Amino acid sequence: MKPNVGNFDRIARILVSLMLLALYFTNVLTGTLGIIAIVVAAVFTLTAAIGFCPLYAIFGLNTCPAKK
Repeated sequence: MKPNVGNFDRIARILVSLMLLALYFTNVLTGTLGIIAIVVAAVFTLTAAIGFCPLYAIFGLNTCPAKK
């Protein structure tokens, strides 16, 4: 898997993930919406950690800087 998630994108994913977790654990998001938030947070954290997003690959997107 070739990395397709750049540094800015990784930071944004981690921040969104932390925000979703905070909303869940402060009981702002509960029930089904809370579970969806946890799953999205987990996916964002995983894709930020490994630097690869399968949806980016499907749509041909790449936020990594070009290597010279």
